[in-house]
Amino acid sequence: MGLLDKHGVIEKNASLLLIGSFLVVTIGGIVEIVPLFYLESTIEKVEGMRPYTPLELKGREIYIREGCYNCHSQMIRPMRDEVERYGHYSLAAESMYDHPFQWGSKRTGPDLARVGGRYSDAWHVDHLTDPQSVVPESVMPKYGFLSDTRIEGEFIEDSLKANAMVGVPYTSEMIELAQADFKAQADPNSDYDGLVERYPGAKVSNYDMKPGITEMDALISYLQVLGTMVDFSTFQPLASR
Repeated sequence: MGLLDKHGVIEKNASLLLIGSFLVVTIGGIVEIVPLFYLESTIEKVEGMRPYTPLELKGREIYIREGCYNCHSQMIRPMRDEVERYGHYSLAAESMYDHPFQWGSKRTGPDLARVGGRYSDAWHVDHLTDPQSVVPESVMPKYGFLSDTRIEGEFIEDSLKANAMVGVPYTSEMIELAQADFKAQADPNSDYDGLVERYPGAKVSNYDMKPGITEMDALISYLQVLGTMVDFSTFQPLASR
């Protein structure tokens, strides 16, 4: 009996085919999954990565609420055209504190993984208020109402607690001072030294140049931090060290 004939026996017997398929899938699954239990982390730790500040976290919530991820991705693939246009390819560590991640699935607008620091706060205000005034061919809707929506951050402590429950390393001090840090980041005249100590590199600014804290402030603070935590001038992948 040849090899093909033996194979035919399995194909003609539904029970044998089911058992064989189950064994193959089981062995394949074990080979792929078991090694992961012996790894401390599947994500290479990268210097500079930190949790979002309370204001940035609120901005991220607004970004998700308004569906920005439907038109903007936050994942630069390691392809020459993407790297030359957007910057260094995205690292897994850059999304390690995102729940859920914002990689996106299409680009009606440009990728935003490296948008932080690329434009001024004023540019973002103009762009969000009237996108066509900055980019005439843009099909992006207007978000000027964000400047008129004041926020106090009364529930920001709960947001940090929820993120801490899924593994974001917010300390008890960060949670306790969440509302104070939330207000300090949007006020350059505040005592924000503690904020910067807890969140290295955090940008303090009255983002929309209006009194009080608005949803525009929060969203811009989030956009301005994207892609800025890792210093790619010194970064070296683990495999090349």
